[in-house]
Parts: sequence; C-alpha cells; structure tokens
Amino acid sequence: MGKIILTGDRPTGRLHLGHYVGSLKRRVELQNSGEFDKIFIMIADAQALTDNADNPEKVRQNVIEVALDYLSVGLDPAKSTLFVQTHVPELCELAFYYMNLVSVSRVQRNPTVKTEIQMRGFEKSIPMGFFSYPVSQASDITAFKATTVPVGEDQAPMIELTREIVNRFNNIYGPTLVEPEILLPDTQVCMRLPGTDGKAKMSKSLGNCIYLSDTPKEVKKKVNSMYTDPEHLTIESPGHLEGNCPFIYLDAFASDEQVTRFAPDYKSLQEVKDHYTRGGLGDGTVKKLLINVLEEMLAPIRERRAYWEQRIPEVYEILRTGSEKAREAAAETLNQVREAMKINYFADSALIAEQAKKYKSGKS
Repeated sequence: MGKIILTGDRPTGRLHLGHYVGSLKRRVELQNSGEFDKIFIMIADAQALTDNADNPEKVRQNVIEVALDYLSVGLDPAKSTLFVQTHVPELCELAFYYMNLVSVSRVQRNPTVKTEIQMRGFEKSIPMGFFSYPVSQASDITAFKATTVPVGEDQAPMIELTREIVNRFNNIYGPTLVEPEILLPDTQVCMRLPGTDGKAKMSKSLGNCIYLSDTPKEVKKKVNSMYTDPEHLTIESPGHLEGNCPFIYLDAFASDEQVTRFAPDYKSLQEVKDHYTRGGLGDGTVKKLLINVLEEMLAPIRERRAYWEQRIPEVYEILRTGSEKAREAAAETLNQVREAMKINYFADSALIAEQAKKYKSGKS
C-alpha cells in the first residue's frame, strides 16, 4: 500500500495566514514532492454543521470560499483530490460503527474537545454531533486509508483517538484499517500563529485574522494595528521580541534575502531583531518590512484567486468530480469494514448457503 494523505478544513469562513503557515503551505509542498500516491483534501462541511446547525447558510456560502483559497495557494486538482464531506455518505456509516468502540468518558477526556466545548459555550448543552466529531474525524481518516495526517499541534489528541479506534477495530474484527501517523508543522512558529491583537490564536471569531484574500490596503491596515511591545514607547527605547506580533510574523514568513531587499541596512532578520532590542528601531519600520514580505507572498495567491473567481462553475465541477473519486475510495473501505464485521449479508454466499442448508435440513 502506498503513502496517502488526508487533511482538510471546516468551511466557516475564508482561510487566513494561520491556516497558510500551519497547513496550507505544507500541503502544497507535500503535493508537489511526489512522495505520496494519493492526497485527499476535504472541505469538512458536515463537521462545520456540528456547531452551526442553526446557520447552515454560513457553511453553504463558505464551501466555495475554502475551495477558492485551496486553488489560490496552489493545490492542484490534478494532483490532489478536493472533495466535500457531505457528498461522501459512507463516512457517516463508518462513524456510526466506530462509535461503538469508544466510550463517552474517553471522548470527554480529549483535551481538544474540552477546549472547544468551553470556547463555544457548550458546557451545559453539547450537541451530540459536536461531541462525537472526534469519531467522525477517525472515519474521515480511515476511510481513505490515510497513512499521514498533516495537522497542527492542537489536533494531536484527535489523531491519537483515531489510532485507538483503528487498533480496537483490528483487534476485534481482524486487520482491516490503517493506523495513521501525525505530521506536525516543522517549526514551532508554524504550530500556531497568534492573532494580530497578540491573542494566542488567529481566529475568525475573534476578528484578528489576515485573510489570504485580503486586499493590499486591508493587509497594511491590519499590520499597522498589530500588537507590539507596550514598553517600546520611543524609537530609542530597547524593545522586547517576546509576544511582539510583527517579529513573530517575520519569523514565520520572512527570509534573510527578503530582509536585505526590503531593508537594505540589514543583512538578516537577526540584525533587525538585535537593533530593535538594543533600541533605535521603531515599530513602524518593522511593520513596513512585514507588509512588504506579506505582499510578495500574497500577490500571486490573489492573482490565482481572481482567475478562479471568474470560473465558479468550474470550481464546483472540481469539487463534484473530487467528491465522486473520494466516494469510490471510501466505499471500498466501507465494504471491507462490513466484511470484517460480517454484516455484508447479501455478498456472503457462504452465509446464505449455510442458512439455506440449516433450514432445509430442519424441514426434512
């Protein structure tokens, strides 16, 4: 069996720099590496509905936004299968079987579930769909026999639960499912990009995002409003780097070559940092450098998005054909699961013959 990737995003809004540095950029690199036989990238609309059931239009409208962001960053439908979760119904059936292999208390102990329940204010009344979404994720991963799941650090407990489900299923029913490996971002700064306000996470709900589709004017405005060092009151004052958003973003996106090009007085980002910490460098100069770096990265992304925005029917066709391909792969796994569980009654000729013989002999 070859190497297979499964990954995706919830369509609850446009994708932002946090998504890009945390997963999208890596996906494109993996896609173009030639190391993987199959790559499935899912728009997880069913999962998005677990906490947006009262606002399905939000999910419906953002399916196309996420698809446009995928295509704009360089995900290629000729190399990666882009599909919509609700159009692969086999995933629901697999999740139903897996629910019997996991206890309620095990899901409750999942730290990611705990955090997200608290974040969404679900402590008193948790929607069943939301509570069980870690099992749904296990279904998504195993349906495509994914060997590799590129995710952020906060999703590690989800992958661990998937591995537990795989092992439990295989122990009970025989070797059927593939145990996936997690692939984390390769640098700490890519693990979780803070919001422009300095909050721990860039989040659509907090309004502290720079979106991949933002205009140059919007990017400039957001960078200029970024949280810096509150003690850096004058240019001459020594500055601190810890928690200083422009420097965190420069660590994530800037190369020394870009620093030299956009700020010729410096040969590397480290020289900029040294100047800032000893004093004599203003926040405005640092932010200007960051704006230039981000614009160089975002310009081709915007250009590709503009191309696809004029071809929306073609984008939906990409998702339709991708969903059909994904469904074929998931159906194959589901058939193997049914066979392992011995619930493939109509395809089990031995069972039919056995029962026929039993009742025939009983009547004679």
